[in-house]
Amino acid sequence: MKEKNIGRPTKKAHEKRKYQVNIKFMTTEYYTLKGKAKEAALSQTDYVRACILDSNVIQRMTPEANELIRKLCGMANNLNQVAKKANQAGYNEIRQEYLYLAESIDSIIKTMRG
Repeated sequence: MKEKNIGRPTKKAHEKRKYQVNIKFMTTEYYTLKGKAKEAALSQTDYVRACILDSNVIQRMTPEANELIRKLCGMANNLNQVAKKANQAGYNEIRQEYLYLAESIDSIIKTMRG
């Protein structure tokens, strides 16, 4: 006669939780976690898991993007100087400088958009 399995079914290897992460909190962080978990009617562990699974990570700026932004800031300063010259000397005198800066700014923006 076959014996019946009693108890919880065995989990597959990919379903088992075998990794542990220990986190230290400041007092305010701990009580914030505790309050939010209680508000969500979850244990603190389940609340943290839900936060991890439901969150969206926004990537930090890459060094290349930071460099492009620095270039844009410098060009914006140059453009302000060109505008000042245009007001003083007239637009026709400054036209080439303006066109060069505008083209450079467009190029950097296209690079950033990828």
